[in-house]
Amino acid sequence: MNKPNLNTQSVLSMKGEGYYSQKTVGAKNAIDKMEVLIEEAFKNIPKVDKLRIADFGSADGGTSQEMWFNIIEKIKKSGDNREIEMLYTDLASNDFSVLFRMMQGMQGNDNFAYQNKFENVFVHGCGTGFHKQLMSNNSLSLGFSATAMHYVSERPCLINNHVHMVGSNEKEKKQFKNQALKDWETILLNRSNELVPGGRFICINFGIDEKGRYLGNTGGHNMFNNFTKHWKNLEQNGIITNEEFVNATFTQHYRTVEEFRKPFDDPNSEISKSGLILKRCETMFTDCPFKVHYNKNKSTMSSREYAETLIPTMRSWSETVFKTALEKRNPNEVNQIVDQFYNAYLEEVTENPSGHAMDYIHIVMDIEKKIN
Repeated sequence: MNKPNLNTQSVLSMKGEGYYSQKTVGAKNAIDKMEVLIEEAFKNIPKVDKLRIADFGSADGGTSQEMWFNIIEKIKKSGDNREIEMLYTDLASNDFSVLFRMMQGMQGNDNFAYQNKFENVFVHGCGTGFHKQLMSNNSLSLGFSATAMHYVSERPCLINNHVHMVGSNEKEKKQFKNQALKDWETILLNRSNELVPGGRFICINFGIDEKGRYLGNTGGHNMFNNFTKHWKNLEQNGIITNEEFVNATFTQHYRTVEEFRKPFDDPNSEISKSGLILKRCETMFTDCPFKVHYNKNKSTMSSREYAETLIPTMRSWSETVFKTALEKRNPNEVNQIVDQFYNAYLEEVTENPSGHAMDYIHIVMDIEKKIN
């Protein structure tokens, strides 16, 4: 099969109008865990006249807003009155209008609209993907990214019998691994260019942990296998074509800890030569909040109510993949098919919710640019 001419910038976005942050409580929970690590990093970043922070792959900004509010509040209360610039980055297809409304307290929880709460805090947006350099050299004090850099810059191939590289064959998997390694090096070199000497880049990326676990595959049902099953059922029932089944290939690669560490462990790599040092690299598990809530409230909560909370969080970040696979159809037909797809998954969870969840597996990295 010919290599598809599709890159991340052209086809991917999170579901808009604030839907993403409303439905992804688990992502927020994981981000909130990073607050202490970021606070410690700020204590060791050399003083510069202006504090510039970047949130790479921020979607609508809702999942990290409370964390940034807390951090900025502590910076200000410490007596540090420097100007703070916050740069939110994502693809041009991202719904930046929601992000800016949230930051100004016009949407979401206005208690965390730090742009209105503190003086000399300036919020900007950048509609270019993080695979490119987004700021001038030596200008960034701290970069942060959560649940974003598992996206590769382009699909190296289409996956014939699954929707994600975790279920691909060895040949397909190798192509995704090679693409992801190249992209990781590009991402790191661009962050190295942007960071001030002594600056930090802290990221939590989806990955595969030492137990072989990854998002939606932590001991119960495998979420990506279920995506594949219900998408394949649509093909077998003549609702979608085989081409449309194959086109629903996620532009993602889940790296292992070894893959994340590789550029840092080689002293002769371009990453090491650029001055980047890996200070921390560890795995982190975050419970699916919808599963936790359901398990605590089974006496009053039905399995359907659980399914109606779980499936939307899956849909918030995956829907675009399936809609793009159907792009030759008219919009009404696309919506009907995609609704049918997610409804089938919802009915499966309703019938027997045991083992269905979307637990998070992240690889946490704290990266420093050394001072020459």
